Amino acid sequence: MHGYTDNKEDHLRRLRRIEGQVRGLQRMIENDDYCIDVLTQISAATRALQSVSLNLLDEHLKHCVSQAITEGGTTADEKIAEASNAIARLVRS
Repeated sequence: MHGYTDNKEDHLRRLRRIEGQVRGLQRMIENDDYCIDVLTQISAATRALQSVSLNLLDEHLKHCVSQAITEGGTTADEKIAEASNAIARLVRS
């Protein structure tokens, strides 16, 4: 079981909404919409993806990492390193 399992439907719903936003962006470009309007919508889609990723990260820390720490040993070290790397990727994006 993954940390996000309890909220899986919420995540899927949000990702479907983001997918719709991206399709809307494609239509905006096809329709030659104003640049700033397109950029505004790109910003909204980016924030939505960031929100989903932060929720998934939070669930990962609360479930997977805390469970690994309870177990101890190299599994805990690996999960902490994995989470740190994920956080670094999110900060860079």
